[in-house]
Amino acid sequence: MATEKAYPKLTADEAAARISNGMTVAFAGFTPAGAVKAVPRALAARARAMHARGEPMQIRMLSGASTGRSADEALSQAQAISWRAPYQSSAALRKQTNAGAADVVDIHLSHWPQMLCAGFFGKIDVAVIEATEITSDGRVYLSTSVGASPTFLACADKVIIELNRYHSPRTREMMDVAVMPLPPYRAPIAILNPLSKIGVPYAIVDPRKVIGIVETNEPDEINILASIDDIGRRIAANVSRFLLDELAAARIPSQFLPLQSGVGNVANAVMANLGADPDIPPFTMYSEIIQDSCVEIMLAGKITGASACGMTVSPAQLQVIYGNMDFFGPRIVLRPQEFSNNPGIIRRLGVIAMNTALEVDVYGHANSTHICGTDMMNGIGGSGDFVRNSYLSIFMCPSFAKGGRISTIVPLATHVDHSEHSVQIVVTEQGLADLRGRSPLERARAMIDNCAHPAYRDYLHRYIEKSPPGHIHHDLRKCFELHLNLIDKGAMLPDLDFSDFEPMERRPNGG
Repeated sequence: MATEKAYPKLTADEAAARISNGMTVAFAGFTPAGAVKAVPRALAARARAMHARGEPMQIRMLSGASTGRSADEALSQAQAISWRAPYQSSAALRKQTNAGAADVVDIHLSHWPQMLCAGFFGKIDVAVIEATEITSDGRVYLSTSVGASPTFLACADKVIIELNRYHSPRTREMMDVAVMPLPPYRAPIAILNPLSKIGVPYAIVDPRKVIGIVETNEPDEINILASIDDIGRRIAANVSRFLLDELAAARIPSQFLPLQSGVGNVANAVMANLGADPDIPPFTMYSEIIQDSCVEIMLAGKITGASACGMTVSPAQLQVIYGNMDFFGPRIVLRPQEFSNNPGIIRRLGVIAMNTALEVDVYGHANSTHICGTDMMNGIGGSGDFVRNSYLSIFMCPSFAKGGRISTIVPLATHVDHSEHSVQIVVTEQGLADLRGRSPLERARAMIDNCAHPAYRDYLHRYIEKSPPGHIHHDLRKCFELHLNLIDKGAMLPDLDFSDFEPMERRPNGG
């Protein structure tokens, strides 16, 4: 087989030994889908051994988005990451970042490949890419995601390939790989519907850069989503009702529009509900990822086609796809993130964007990334790419967290990832606020009455009514009172009876 004859075979330890302290290393992965596993685990073990001998060993780590446990989590637990971009979802790295022990740079995912090609972050020393095959002439057939892997292969000085035998070689049937030239040499992108293809089924690498192949046979390290709870069902029902109202008012065309869905339990619940609602017409997706709920909806014929950057599905659902490739192959397109998240394509197709937030203030500013304005959760991911450029932008979150000690609807967001100019619809389990065409005070009252938990509504109404007048009513002495109470007293309104709140596990997710 050309794969085995053309390139040296390495063990994971031998591959990790090619990576030195201070290097910039790019790892394949867009979420844990298609993320490399063996080499970063071996590199983490090497770093721990070197640290035990008093030797420095840290890298500057790049990926398409987040990765799996064997990359972000293993390397951060080994204190082997000094700098990280453009997104992460590791608990260990989050702790180090918020303690000032590691630097994380949060970047819109559609911007990332261009920034790398332009050299904004210096050179890439080594790229480690997961594939199902590499040919002697440098065609690299990727596994379950594309992400920024084509850019890494083009820009890195050296390349290591993790050849993962777990994944079906037929994933190439879904691939649409292209690389955009740098400005000003770009032509219009001829993606006219979610299933349009403009590229080839493989990424390309100069064979002379490939220093070796590591053989693996491992599933993607996908976290199994929690079962859909009542909060998620109520949020999902509110979203479905809104979309049906928009259809009835002819503000959405009768053939519907492509949907984008963020990552996590709430987004999964919304997709499942849309798939089950008989009044929602069949639809397509133009999104970053495909989650578990999408697989069954596609099999049922409700999703007629989906474009994404990766398949973030559980091993069980991935086997459903692999076992039915004659069905799924023509219906799923996997693209690089500079196309899956491209603002021009999102605007052209009229994508309806649905993303989650940590908190939203009464005027419609959404915070997706930072708790109390200081501690990062995951990052902005691709939510900004979609929110700013969508036909409709919908933000979803439970109205409360931590058993009612936190209200997700607040007077002023402590960190703004998406401004009031981009956020159109906000949905909680309490209801929905349509912010389109409303003045600031109208937005605030709609947010409080429809989205805030009843236990927080009186406080929020008093806040806007008693604040000094202006185009936007804010009292700079009190706008963060709820957050300060949370920090000092453990609850935003310490005197509430928290037994009145429904039980709920809050699991924030990036976009």
